[in-house]
Amino acid sequence: MTEFTDRIRRFRELHERGCFVIPNPWDRGSARILAQVGFKALATTSAGFAWSMGHADGHVELEEVLEHLRGMCRAVDVPINADFEGGFGIAPDAIVPHVTHAATTGIAGLSIEDSTGDVAEPLYEFSLAVDRIKAARHALDGTGTGVLLTARTEGFIRGRPDIRETVKRLVAFAEAGADCLYAPGLKSLDDIKVIVKAVAPKPVNVLMATDFATVADLAAAGVRRISVGGALARTAWTGFLQAAHEIAEHGTFTLLTRAVPGAEMNRILST
Repeated sequence: MTEFTDRIRRFRELHERGCFVIPNPWDRGSARILAQVGFKALATTSAGFAWSMGHADGHVELEEVLEHLRGMCRAVDVPINADFEGGFGIAPDAIVPHVTHAATTGIAGLSIEDSTGDVAEPLYEFSLAVDRIKAARHALDGTGTGVLLTARTEGFIRGRPDIRETVKRLVAFAEAGADCLYAPGLKSLDDIKVIVKAVAPKPVNVLMATDFATVADLAAAGVRRISVGGALARTAWTGFLQAAHEIAEHGTFTLLTRAVPGAEMNRILST
């Protein structure tokens, strides 16, 4: 059994019972630290990675993302789930080669979303969205890797917070072959319970970017996987921006005194 095959097996086992947190590092250093903290799996964040590259979310090229995935998988020995955005294509046939290529990077899982990037029509038409998940399923099956497929519907973060439409899409995505279902932006335990019940027995991922619930709350609601998206990256950027503005605007350096010592960072990343 190869190293990455073992990671895929372990990643699938995590989804079979209980509830686990899969935090989102944005580079190799943050991935290594999260693995050292003890998380059993990690997930990339398209937003966090884009910001680290000097871009807005959704403005990173496919080849940059594939290289990022390879680097993240080499940096740690825990399973990595790839935020693969919309598959870097629109038509189902267009995303197949991209998903196939992503599966060779060492990832244990991959997510495909239904967001179009168009404010006027933020979600792909229903049948097209379903066909895109079917295409991703076909692509992954063709690799023989067992990489886990997560299907995302983005209505709650794209101005279309309709729980009925969200459930309709997630149920259809499950029937199309998705292994895990995900609707980022949910902030109601009642809505989450509705989704968990609708797609059961398949696992549900919930995004936590605020403190509306705890791990225990979500586990009790039947959630199997909890991610944080770009929230850890935003937390890091918050400290950076505050300190930079203090220096530029006030000529003082008080916020730098709160920083983790360099020796401590060296110790953490030398293990």
